[in-house]
Amino acid sequence: MTVARILAAKGGEVVTIQPHRTIAEASRLLADRRIGAVVVAGADGEPRGIISERDIVRAVADHGAAALDAPVTRHMTSRLTMTSRHETVGQVMRLMTEGRFRHVPVVESGRLIGIISIGDVVKTHIEEIETEHRALREYIATA
Repeated sequence: MTVARILAAKGGEVVTIQPHRTIAEASRLLADRRIGAVVVAGADGEPRGIISERDIVRAVADHGAAALDAPVTRHMTSRLTMTSRHETVGQVMRLMTEGRFRHVPVVESGRLIGIISIGDVVKTHIEEIETEHRALREYIATA
């Protein structure tokens, strides 16, 4: 199964925030949308980084409440690992595990087309295993 299948099920909406927005604004956006990360994108729509709940917690732990007034670019993860719609669920799971991150932007031809979370990946992986299990049970029952 591929990233394209995940995006087909969940949709390609990507919540973004502009680089000059504050950590407080990013926090509100995450809370309002009930998401764990938001892509930081320039006016051209190109991903420049990602700001996650973890990034915000670290910023507040290191700088106190003053961190909330800082632009997201000061505390975002700027070394983005991205994927394409053609990657398999296994490849993305390995990427996320090795990189120790929970969100991966999906890019095609330099354009942001989606974002997937570890929850999306695990859900899809479980569905794959259940489908395989059902097929094996049906095969054994008819053999």
